[in-house]
Amino acid sequence: MRIADKAVLVTGANRGIGQALVHEALRRGARRVYAGTRGALPIADGRVTPLKLDVTSAEQIQRAVEEVGSLDVLINNAGIALYDDLNNPASLEQQLAVNLFGPFNVTRAFLPLLKRSKGAIVNNVSLVALAALPAVPGYSISKAAAFNMTQSLRALLAGEGVSVHAVVIGPTDTDMNRGFDIPKAPVQTTAQGICDGIENGEEDIFPDPASQSIAEGWRNGVAKVLERQFAGFVPETATNLG
Repeated sequence: MRIADKAVLVTGANRGIGQALVHEALRRGARRVYAGTRGALPIADGRVTPLKLDVTSAEQIQRAVEEVGSLDVLINNAGIALYDDLNNPASLEQQLAVNLFGPFNVTRAFLPLLKRSKGAIVNNVSLVALAALPAVPGYSISKAAAFNMTQSLRALLAGEGVSVHAVVIGPTDTDMNRGFDIPKAPVQTTAQGICDGIENGEEDIFPDPASQSIAEGWRNGVAKVLERQFAGFVPETATNLG
């Protein structure tokens, strides 16, 4: 999958990693970049089409589908992280709504276009999908669920010619990580790593220095072996998500 001459949709594109992904896709020669945001988009380029897209709104998702003529790459980037201690169910529900059901519903809506183009689904998760960070347990739970969803979609859509990628993002210098006093990768570095992983066909993309430090262990570990074994249980006509 080369990004040049392709149509790419990025959710959560108004800032942070999402905004950097829009710029990186343009730098690599994307034909069209659909930038899904809930507010104003500070990017002026004729190849960019802003989309009003709150991933928790079924109406906005459907309107976005109607505005996109063709699509090669869907990057589910929009997300939230709340500090909590699991004493507030509403906090967990909010994070699941954005970080799990958001990409699930966006993916389902755009899947017919992606099947047509034999495209790619890219779900930005996090290192906390592999091991919970107790300072943000709700976020950790939602990202672990999103990672499991990504693995399931990968197996279910393999026969449709649609590739599904999980991006295991380490600490990156975004507003979301402002409260953590730790080394962080620049957003440009993470965006470049994500696009490199897409173009290299990596199932699990480790785009920054922190995540790259565990990449080999994950790819050669027992969890990855189990994923591949379990994928063998998918029947040839398993689902029709689109």
